[in-house]
Amino acid sequence: MLDAFAGRLTNQLLTRLPGPSITVKTDMPVVSFTFDDVPETALSAGAAILEAHGGRGTFYIAAGLLGRQEEQRKLISADGCAELAARGHELGCHTFSHKSLQHSGRAALRADLDRNGAALAAIVPGLRPRNFAFPYNAGAFRHRAELSRRFRSARGGMSGINRGVTDRSFLRSFGLQQPEASVAALQGKIDELVAAPGWLIFFGHDLAPRPTPYGCTAESFETLVAYARAKGCALLTVDQALDRFEAQP
Repeated sequence: MLDAFAGRLTNQLLTRLPGPSITVKTDMPVVSFTFDDVPETALSAGAAILEAHGGRGTFYIAAGLLGRQEEQRKLISADGCAELAARGHELGCHTFSHKSLQHSGRAALRADLDRNGAALAAIVPGLRPRNFAFPYNAGAFRHRAELSRRFRSARGGMSGINRGVTDRSFLRSFGLQQPEASVAALQGKIDELVAAPGWLIFFGHDLAPRPTPYGCTAESFETLVAYARAKGCALLTVDQALDRFEAQP
């Protein structure tokens, strides 16, 4: 309970005291579909659905979780990461240990990020992740400078469409998770984006017939991707979107 309260307080602080910014100005609505932790189904279903609609996604990898078998899902393997990269998807950083940054010291975080970078470079030679997502969507004010130095962006869990002057160290997003009705309702966010173009980021986890509380069905995901495409949205990875908005590395 205390951790949850502290997390909400930190997230509010980050939004009230924004960090380094980019300007999201576009005539075309831009949508990025991202996955955290990256269960195997994000590869087998999520990547395939995006490709079928002419898009690619950003997959935030915590290398310490690779191949882990959990009660309701199995996480992606090293080979799966290599496959995603070969198919044109972006691999981002989600730390190595997948611990909340609110409990990490500066030296420990640096070591953890270095370890994750080395693990991903061993899988995809030459890879250097350019974008970051906070584990558990829990921002950490004291680590903003380190993350801003290492990455083009950091994605948090505060809801909203990114428009105008935007904090690149705490990008806003919407979760694709249970109940299924909440995923269907996100078509309304795409309508809002089309009416006033900006950058809409979705984040998900597993795509399964019986998803975890943090996932949704593949059918719901495909409906949302198809809807975005039908409405004329550009389906871009996070890094591609930042290129469009001329964000500097």
